[in-house]
Amino acid sequence: MLDRAERAAEAPGGARSPVAVALAGLVALAVAMGVGRFALTPILPMMREDAGLSVADSGWLASANYVGYLLGAMTAMGLRVRAATVIRGSLVLIGVVTLGMALEQRFVGWIVLRALAGIANGWVVVFGFSWCLEKIAAARRPQLNGLVFAGVGTGIAVAGGFCLVLMRVNASSAQAWTGLGLISLVATAVIWRIFGQDDEAATGGRRRPRKRGRRWDAESLRLVLCFGVTGFGYIIPATFLPVMARQLIPDPLVFGWSWPLFGAATAGSTLAAAMLRSLVGSRRLWMLSQLVMALGVALPVFWRGIAGIMLAALFVGGSFMVITMVAMQEARQVAGRHATGLIAAMTSAFAAGQIAGPISVSYVVGADGDFSKALLVACALLVASAYALFQSPGFRQDIERSE
Repeated sequence: MLDRAERAAEAPGGARSPVAVALAGLVALAVAMGVGRFALTPILPMMREDAGLSVADSGWLASANYVGYLLGAMTAMGLRVRAATVIRGSLVLIGVVTLGMALEQRFVGWIVLRALAGIANGWVVVFGFSWCLEKIAAARRPQLNGLVFAGVGTGIAVAGGFCLVLMRVNASSAQAWTGLGLISLVATAVIWRIFGQDDEAATGGRRRPRKRGRRWDAESLRLVLCFGVTGFGYIIPATFLPVMARQLIPDPLVFGWSWPLFGAATAGSTLAAAMLRSLVGSRRLWMLSQLVMALGVALPVFWRGIAGIMLAALFVGGSFMVITMVAMQEARQVAGRHATGLIAAMTSAFAAGQIAGPISVSYVVGADGDFSKALLVACALLVASAYALFQSPGFRQDIERSE
């Protein structure tokens, strides 16, 4: 179906239409994030049952993937390869290592495979966003940016729904990895031609980008730290929500909905973010989203029921990509033409927070599997971050513009 759509959307001269580009970006990010980064989350309950995986083991597997993502993001700017080539190769790598998770039986092998998936994920995110958004900007269709960002939530929802069906029929975790690996490779084949253009994105071209100077100040540091806290705060529920839900209700038709709901909220929020930003401003939207995330993180602690888990999925899923979008916009507002260095520092801080989150869980969660301490720490950091944004000059400027 997408193949027919892309042929119909092909512009004169063989160039892809911005709609086809946005759809290709959506699919690429769905594979990169839904499988390359977050496939472990809905499969964890099955792996714990099949392989006796502990919460600590789960945390190390998740962190291996996030370390890989950090390495991928940090090395992307130095690659002297066309963006389309990197995107294609990375998507294939994600599919292959995901299939490998079904064949490998050793824990150390799983660590390596999830780290490789993280590296490929980082490359797809950097090069994919650059390739798609540059073409969309050239076509003057900025409203399509939300469609590209929606790929993250779409991938999460599809992977979660697929695992929900498998749990219903008592399938194994190996079957889940196999299925997601095949889905990734098929999706890659569908969009392969769209990423086969001869032109290059600014990031990922054959020329190494120029280094840009950056004068660091208190406001830049504020953005870096606040975005890093977001990475730490969201990743704990983003990794362990299905596990927490399964502790309450063993029926997969109930607890299995937590992850698809998370993905649906993520996808929907990115489409609504542009309208919200025009109403309240970027900095205020970031602060409000940080508080919504803090509430979602704390809910399972104080509302010990499946309803609390589902609301947590809705609140955290509905806020983390909104924060990502407005944070990138704020970096450009603060740093101007030197935004590249600030965005790189913010992305690194976010990745570091993602790494620290699951590792901290492995140390504070006891034998009873109680996540309360880790969730409360994350909630406190998110609230402190929201307060830091409230005290920022950008927040006051948002208020002045709205008056």
